[in-house]
Amino acid sequence: MLFTRSLVFTRRLLTRGSLPVSVGAVALALSACTTPPAEPVTASGKAPAIAPTVVRPVPAKPADAKDAKDTLDAAAAPTFVPAKFAALPGWARDDMRAAWPAFMASCGVLVKRPDWKESCTIARQVNADSDKAIRLFFETFFVPNQVVTADGASTGLVTGYYEPLLHGARKRGGPYQTPLYKVPDDLVSVDLSGVYPELKNMRLRGKLVGKKVIPYATRADIERATAVTGKELLWVDDEVEAFFLQVQGSGRVQLTDTQETVRVAYADQNGHPYKSIGRYLVDKGELTLSQASAQGIKAWIAGHPTRKDELFNANPSYVFFKEERLPDPKVGPKGALGVPLTPQRSVAIDSRFLPLGAPVFLSTTQANSEIPMQRLVMAQDTGGAIRGPIRVDYFFGFGAEAAENAGRMKQSGAVWVLLPKQAPAR
Repeated sequence: MLFTRSLVFTRRLLTRGSLPVSVGAVALALSACTTPPAEPVTASGKAPAIAPTVVRPVPAKPADAKDAKDTLDAAAAPTFVPAKFAALPGWARDDMRAAWPAFMASCGVLVKRPDWKESCTIARQVNADSDKAIRLFFETFFVPNQVVTADGASTGLVTGYYEPLLHGARKRGGPYQTPLYKVPDDLVSVDLSGVYPELKNMRLRGKLVGKKVIPYATRADIERATAVTGKELLWVDDEVEAFFLQVQGSGRVQLTDTQETVRVAYADQNGHPYKSIGRYLVDKGELTLSQASAQGIKAWIAGHPTRKDELFNANPSYVFFKEERLPDPKVGPKGALGVPLTPQRSVAIDSRFLPLGAPVFLSTTQANSEIPMQRLVMAQDTGGAIRGPIRVDYFFGFGAEAAENAGRMKQSGAVWVLLPKQAPAR
């Protein structure tokens, strides 16, 4: 009975006349498959004869010790409700070919995991130019699971991010007075899993004083600290853009003194939680919620220059960078999964709730619009502001248009996480 699903998949492809794989390729794919066929899944939202299986995911551990207070218990975990692909709004209209490179990038990591090995191995043989073949692949090997929060909500917040371009120099001078810092020498990152295996992937960030690890400096303290002196990576000409670069996590800097463009990538963080400066302004009555976009915040700063430090210091989190080569300007920065992000097909999620690397079908609307945006994306990144089961940050890419859309993206959306079909219980 082994390889049944692979054989069914191949026969359906041949019957449709797509011929996306050769006979030899099919043989190679089948040789790596070991999972028996999964039982059919009942769609959610209907009244089936047999109730759907409700899966409660096992949440990943928080990435940092500062998040320990957020460690999930069973009651807080979301519910994954299996559905049929036909129930996904816009599934049939999405161009699967646009999502395929991002999925294959995820598979480069996921193929090492037992539950992903079969589907990711066969994916290598699928014709990347055939929307029909790709769609059939997902429908054969995956089950879409709608994410529902513990309190029963099926929608959440969808925001956007992008890769900004700053202007700078390697040496301080002229307009280039704002530093981007490398990781300070006194920043300690402690892996707790050696002592507490249940805290795997957790990191305690701080500073060693005597025999104790104490919290590292906040943003306000770092700006005044001598510990970061000499750790300047680059100098840029805009303090506001430097702050937003930390929010985005990575970006590019066009260097005027060496006539080159380099990428600056996330290297580490000071261990303090991210606090939204937009929320700070809303709570202070300075902006309405609808005005608290990136564009609105920058306009407020321009009108209140003397309060800029007050605003920035409301977010105690501070990001340190490292320089990376930019061999191909078309390739996005690496996300938390360790693969380059694909514009408009990669998203950041909360990996405590959703599996990093998994395909996610997103149903939302375009930035500041009611026009539907429904497409398959890959959960390839995380972020300090991305907290919750249905909380998605959509990667728009690089350039002015990406920046404009990301700054205005604050929509409601629903998500379905696509998980490989598993062997039935014996």
